[in-house]
Amino acid sequence: MDIRKLKTDEELPLDLLLLADPSQALIEDYVQRGECFLAENERQIIGVYVLLPTRPETVELVNIAVMETHHDRGIGKQLIIDALQRAKSRGYRTIEVGTGNSSIGQLALYQKCGFRITGVDRDFFIRHYSEKIFENGIQCRDMVRLSQEL
Repeated sequence: MDIRKLKTDEELPLDLLLLADPSQALIEDYVQRGECFLAENERQIIGVYVLLPTRPETVELVNIAVMETHHDRGIGKQLIIDALQRAKSRGYRTIEVGTGNSSIGQLALYQKCGFRITGVDRDFFIRHYSEKIFENGIQCRDMVRLSQEL
């Protein structure tokens, strides 16, 4: 598997990005402001993540997704490790990520990769998404914020 930056003339892998964020408008906004990276296996895009500078010396991992047929193979962890390395090499001192309160697997993965919970943005998904989101039988209401020093 190779991980590379999305080329300027390349089409955005919207189907993958929508797996992690159901708002196409929000995705298009933050992809324009950040950098999109693709995981490829035998010329097939199987994963994606977006790094978005938010403050001086801070970058946010705003979207990370793996094709459903490739889940449980460690690809998400590899994408996070790649994001950490790229952020550090670009001089960032802190990386942040936010995920839904209902995203149990993602919360576990981020913590296994060294992220610590720093706060909760209550009702984030109620305020920013018109339709209710459910995962693991739980309504996604709150954004759980995590960060890591690089």
